[in-house]
Parts: sequence; C-alpha cells; structure tokens
Amino acid sequence: MLKQRILTALLLLPLALAGIFMLPLWAFAIAVAAVIVLAGREWGALVLPGSAGAKLAYGAAVAVLLTAILLLVPSDYVWVGEQLHPLLYGLLVAGVIWWLLALMLVLTFPESSRAWYDNPVAKSIFGQLTLLPCFAALIALKGMPASLTGNVDGAWLVMAVLLLVWGADTGAYFVGKSIGKNKLIPKVSPGKTREGLVGGMAVCAVLSVIGWQLIDALTLVEALILGMVTAFASALGDLAESMFKRAANIKDSGRLLPGHGGVLDRIDSVTSAMPVFAFLYLIFGL
Repeated sequence: MLKQRILTALLLLPLALAGIFMLPLWAFAIAVAAVIVLAGREWGALVLPGSAGAKLAYGAAVAVLLTAILLLVPSDYVWVGEQLHPLLYGLLVAGVIWWLLALMLVLTFPESSRAWYDNPVAKSIFGQLTLLPCFAALIALKGMPASLTGNVDGAWLVMAVLLLVWGADTGAYFVGKSIGKNKLIPKVSPGKTREGLVGGMAVCAVLSVIGWQLIDALTLVEALILGMVTAFASALGDLAESMFKRAANIKDSGRLLPGHGGVLDRIDSVTSAMPVFAFLYLIFGL
C-alpha cells in the first residue's frame, strides 16, 4: 500500500505542478474542471450509496454545471481589472457559507445527519457547494492580476494553498502519531487528535511567515490569519468528507488512485481550503 501511494504521488505531482505553472488560464480551467467532474462522480456514491447510476448521473450534472461556468466566464473575463467576475465571486461566498454550515454539521454528527441522511437532494446540494466553489477559487487565484498579488504570479497563490494543505496534513499526522492523546471528533474520524490539529496549524503558521516574506501584498498579521484559517478549513474538509462517507458506510470514495483511494479522497481538504483562502485573500487584498 505504501509503495503504491508513493508511486502514485510521484506520478501525479509533476503533472499537477506542470498544470499549475505551465498551462494558460483557459487550459488550466479545463484541466481543473476534469478533476472536479471525477470527484463529482464519486460524490454520487454519497448521495445514493450502492447505486452505479447515481455516480454517473451526478458526475454528468457536475460536468454540465462546470461547462456552463466555463461558457459564461471565459478566461479573459475571470478578472476585469481588479474585479473578479460576479459569478465566481458569488460561488466563493456560497462556499464560505457552506463550510460554516459544514462545521456545525461535523460538530453535531451523528445527530445532524437526521436532517440529510435520507435526503438525496440535500446531499446533492452539499456536493455542489463543496466542488463548484473550489473550482471558482482555483480559477480566481490562478488568474489573479499582479496588482493584487504584489507582482507574484497567480500560480504561486494556488501553490501556496496546496502547501498549506500539505503542511496541515503532515503536521497533524506526525504530531498526532507522536503525542496525540485527545480525540478531535471521534464520531466522525476516530484517528484524528486535537494535538494533531494544533501541530498542523503550527506548521502552517511557519509557512505563513515564509509566504509573508514572498508576497508583499499582505501584512504579517494578514498572512498569519490567512494561513491559520486555511489550515483549519483544510482539516474541516477532511472531516466533512469522513462524515459523509461514514453516513454512507463507504471507506474510500473510489479506487482511481492506487494507494490513495478516489479523487475526492485526495482533494477533500483542497475543496474547503481553496475558497476560504481565496475569499480571505480578496478581503485583505482589496
């Protein structure tokens, strides 16, 4: 299993970096949309567990919505001056609101599941609120004008979020394994500890200070807030997917990535971190 994880990561990392730094915005948007569609297909199993048709139908629905966004917001109109397209900005706001609601659902699980466990419509909406704002955030960050980034290429903002996600995950893993004793939310994810969460956020605090040195569009306080809140959102995304998988009695969202499970398993933290980071960055940058 470990060998498979390493090999898959070694294959995917160069592809991801090439997409982030080398693709023009329009091609990057299409590539991201393809990944989101794959994740959407896996979300279908959470909407109607055990139904192969649900996976195909939900993946198709996500594909239609993403196609509509790509047609309504061509790459040249993602940003007009320093103004983000209203549709993309609206998706970011919807994403932030959703993750605040998701936090309450996670904290009150399994009692909260009574409201959505047998409600495919609600779970379908949850999936759209998880995936579409992430897409909007990636496009917004990648195409962000230099006047809002301190002349740093927007690709580095995308990379910054990924580094925060990886830092939060790595710090939580090693600190949790070393000194973790107090369970974070055992009814959702028994393996996660409070010590691990603090460890992950500590790593992200260090990364935030480094980022502040490189991106002069932010003050130190803004960089720390941005990094810490994003780290917390990253952990929330992981917990939220665990909650939905537990309710559906599913271990992994899919089998597409050997050793890693499904696409949704790999991007669960990213789906929450991206819109939260992008929204806060816009508040600080503007």
